[in-house]
This record gives sequence, structure tokens and C-alpha cells, in this order.
Amino acid sequence: MHTVAVLAFDDISPFHLSVPTLVFGRVGAGGAAPYAVRVCAERPGTLRTPAGFDITVEHGLEAFETADTVVIPSWLSGEGVSAELCAALRAAHTRGARIVGLCLGAWAVAASGLVDGREITTHWAAAPDLALAYPAVLVRADTLWSDLGDVVTSAGVAAALDCCLHLVRSDLGSRAATELARALVTAPHRSGSQAQYIPVAVPDDADDDAIERAMVWARTHLGDPVDLDSWSRIALMSRRTFTRRFRERTGSSPQQWLLHQRTDRARLLLESTDETVDHIAAATGFTTAVSLRHHFHRILGTSPAAHRAQFRTPDRRCLRSAKLPP
Repeated sequence: MHTVAVLAFDDISPFHLSVPTLVFGRVGAGGAAPYAVRVCAERPGTLRTPAGFDITVEHGLEAFETADTVVIPSWLSGEGVSAELCAALRAAHTRGARIVGLCLGAWAVAASGLVDGREITTHWAAAPDLALAYPAVLVRADTLWSDLGDVVTSAGVAAALDCCLHLVRSDLGSRAATELARALVTAPHRSGSQAQYIPVAVPDDADDDAIERAMVWARTHLGDPVDLDSWSRIALMSRRTFTRRFRERTGSSPQQWLLHQRTDRARLLLESTDETVDHIAAATGFTTAVSLRHHFHRILGTSPAAHRAQFRTPDRRCLRSAKLPP
């Protein structure tokens, strides 16, 4: 059984704490449970929360010593990270545990020194301060989550849910993650970046959103050539105005957004079908398998073949026997 240790602390948000405990605790509900979740704290006992109730935690940092995955679900802005916690994180990592920092939990991960010279993600609003506090760490504010293999970090609360589902998908396969997401009534995979959630201009009339109309049209024509002039005409705008308005709305250029949509569609087809890479490339607008491989690796950090092998025949943690409720 894969053991997950989740750290709690005084004034932790119960919502942040519930994300990893719900996701990993829900897998196998009604059947064989592949994960054993254990909540721990630096100082076990009664912990305050800002939600009007306290929580009681029985386990201390010794839970890290046997955990396969260690999760820091959040952190308090401006709070330091104790030498004891940093040492426990480093020891768990050295032993081979996967370290996960969700949302502001990336602060504790950065403080441990495990990601010096490496790239992590945190909530977009906290990214500048985190980068300033730990200049040896490369902080990304434009991704929902980042998986380095041994260290995984995510953006805010909703992205933390995405990240935990990603870990389930890595451990148990795409079908397990999809079924769990269905039980939780959430998307099994959400593409895009934090730029979608950074405050941007909102159209006055939501029922007549030209950019949204153009986005919907593009999603239904991913397999077709989509040139910027034709696309801007769907929105009844000039090419220049369309490009500016699109960036204001999404935080990226139309071409970048379209490329990510095509990559995400290819990812889904690789996970859910047996179609060849050539066929998937044609169906998603990449035209050739060479182009698909190039962009897939650039955006997702792996090849289409490796991604399909990972999610169709998962054996990373030997958790093949997981069962999910219908």
C-alpha cells in the first residue's frame, strides 16, 4: 500500500487540508484502497483553523519516515519553515519519497533546499515573493502544476485538486483518475495555465463574448488549418484587435492557446484510444507525427509514446490493483 503523509499546522485552512486527504482517501472507496492517508503535524495535538473549529492530529513528523508521498498542502504567508521540518523533508526525499507542495506549500519545499536550481510552481499571487525569498529556485506562475518526478508543486486550491488527480493518474492510470474525477464531479484533466485566473478584463455582456465564441469555434476545428485572419473573422474583429483582446482574456496569444488545445486533445487521444501517432497528429492539427512529437515534448516534457505507456500501463508505484466504485 502506498502511504501518503499530509502535514497539518496551526491555522491551516481545512479546505487546503481536505484536497489531498479527499483525493487519496477517496481512491478505492468501496473496494481495495491503494493509498493509506495519514495526517501529521510538527507538534501533534489540537490545531486551530480559521473555519471556527479545531482539528486533532495524532501523528508527528515520524510519519514522514515511512511515507511514499509527503504532501505539504499549504503554508502561512510570511511564516518561516523550521529546521526540523526541512530536515524531515530532506530525509524523506533521500529515502525516495515523493515530495508534494500544494499552493503555498511550495514555500516549505523551497525552504528545504530540495529544489535549488530547479523549477517549481505556486499560486500566482505568491510567486514574486517566493522567487525573492529563494533566489536559487526557479518559480513559475504560469502553470497549474509542475512534476519533476521526485518533487511536485501546484498553484492554488483548484489547481491542487488538478495536481492530486495527476498523481493518481501517474500512479494508477488514466481510467482510475477519470473515474475518481467523475465521483468528485470535477474535470479529470484541466489544461491551460494560471494566466487564465490572473485578473483580466471581463466583457460587459457575457452573452455576446466574441473571444469565447472564437475559442469554441477553434476547439471544434482543431484538426483543420486555423489561420489568424479566418479566426479573427469569427470574432468579427481585425487581426490586430483580435490578438490584443485574446491576450487580455487568456494571458496568451491565440497561436499559443491553440497549440496547447491541440496538445491537450492529443494527450487525451493517446490516453483513451489505440490510434497511431500519425492519425492523432492529423486529427489534432499537427499534420505530421514529427510536429506532434516536437510540441508534445516541449509542452508536456515527454514523448507521445512515453506518455501513452505511462498512462495505459501504469507501474510506477505498483498500484495496479486499485478499484473504484461505479
